[in-house]
Amino acid sequence: MPPELTQLRGTIGRALEAAGGAFAPLVRAFGWVHRAAHLLGQAGHSGAAVRGQLAGLLGAMRRHRDAVGDLADGVDHFVKVSRSYWPGLLACDDTPDLPRTNNDLEQAFGSHRYHERRATGRKGASPALVLRGSARLVAGLGTRAGAGTAADLAGADRAEWKRVRAELEERRQRRVERRRFRRDPEGYLKDLENQLIQSRLPA
Repeated sequence: MPPELTQLRGTIGRALEAAGGAFAPLVRAFGWVHRAAHLLGQAGHSGAAVRGQLAGLLGAMRRHRDAVGDLADGVDHFVKVSRSYWPGLLACDDTPDLPRTNNDLEQAFGSHRYHERRATGRKGASPALVLRGSARLVAGLGTRAGAGTAADLAGADRAEWKRVRAELEERRQRRVERRRFRRDPEGYLKDLENQLIQSRLPA
């Protein structure tokens, strides 16, 4: 063992001896969290098997919470939050080819925002990305990847194209209606009332 590591271990050992049992709750609580991280990080097991092991660990943490003293509230919070994720926990282990993280997806969105800011001069992402992202994001990623040619565009499904356009237009109209309501709630509601009255009048 390198002398630096030996010296470090000696220093830590003396510090623990001087602290007495003050570090024991921290060591126990850290051991629980470290065990949970190990269970969630292991691959090659079914989601049900890992959830079973994690459920046992959370149960033990809840039963022995008093053993960590002032850290008991932190243990309660850890158990509560872990349980809140239970319905979709480890779906990656139950669904074939589902990535264990969404890092690639986050990087894709980050890349799109970066290129959009460069092209538009905006400091932030365009609000239209939320409204038309289902088309703009796909088109932007495809363009930068060099996928698709003019022939591909010419052979696109026209009916599907019209459906997407109609869907985007519907979302735009809903956004316009929300803006109108925020600017003049009374006038907006009065217009709706007039439209309702007109629709009930005989032709």
